[in-house]
Amino acid sequence: MTAPLVHLGDGLTVSPLGFGGMALTPVYGEVDPHEALKTLHHAVDAGVSFIDTADIYGGGSNEQLIAQLLKERRGEVQLATKFSLVGSPADGYTDVRGDAAYVRQAIDASLKRLGTDVIDLYYMHRRDLRVPIVETVEAMAGLVQQGKVKHLGLSEVTAQELAEAHSVHPIAAVQSEWSIWSRDVERNVVPAAASLGVGFVPYSPLGRGFLTGTVDASSLGANDFRRRIPRFAADAFDANQGVVAAVRTVATELSATPAQVALAWLLEQGKRRGLAVVPIPGTRRTHRIDENLGALSLDLTPAQLEALEQAADAVVGSRSADPNWVSQGRE
Repeated sequence: MTAPLVHLGDGLTVSPLGFGGMALTPVYGEVDPHEALKTLHHAVDAGVSFIDTADIYGGGSNEQLIAQLLKERRGEVQLATKFSLVGSPADGYTDVRGDAAYVRQAIDASLKRLGTDVIDLYYMHRRDLRVPIVETVEAMAGLVQQGKVKHLGLSEVTAQELAEAHSVHPIAAVQSEWSIWSRDVERNVVPAAASLGVGFVPYSPLGRGFLTGTVDASSLGANDFRRRIPRFAADAFDANQGVVAAVRTVATELSATPAQVALAWLLEQGKRRGLAVVPIPGTRRTHRIDENLGALSLDLTPAQLEALEQAADAVVGSRSADPNWVSQGRE
């Protein structure tokens, strides 16, 4: 990869595409640990050095997997992990904690699992509405002072929550779902991040696989996380095929793949909005990493951008079973 590095906020510099580690846990199907580690190494070999995980992915097993990569290549990786959720994506979450005691407990547990002394980017995964966000961020800032964390991030916060947090300590990045079919963050969160100089890290930039046109709702496993998402329900799934068709049409016009078009669309949004945008697609297959990197050299025409956005306007179903779980329900 020859694309230049991207400056998020607070001096954090990362590769122009990241890697979302949740795909390497059994939330979308079974995972072979050997192949998962091979995929991680291939990502770094290809220049994808921004690796994103969380303490609840696989009940901590995702951090332990990434620790095997870090043993050999810590200096090549910008490492991000998250805290605050209790439970797991596959089995469901039982609590959200943002109290200072839990912040201190969570970082020590993550550092131990990851086998490292410092996290490059430490996110609050979800907002604990019982605790003022400034208190959570003050506790996170203490981790920076202790040298356990270099930069702070927030996931699925509103524009107001971001501003309040940023007033306590510089926020390097906001992570939220953002893609052609998940655009609610554009109303408030994206403009707030741009105005504050905070980078944006879109998760699920390929619509949890939907935008690639390779997902069949009827074949999703019983434990597949997507079964809980309203827009993957049978009626909504069929109704949303229009956006897949639009992505495929543009991909054909550009001799590209749907995944490349979806990622290029996000990168273009960053350019248009004066915002550092680093998507973090996840995959279990090495060839998908190479495919995704092709998006960095793809240019969409104004007509193609308009066609994609018109299709997105017709999307049916929420991106979360509980909109309050994400920023969408609290804005």
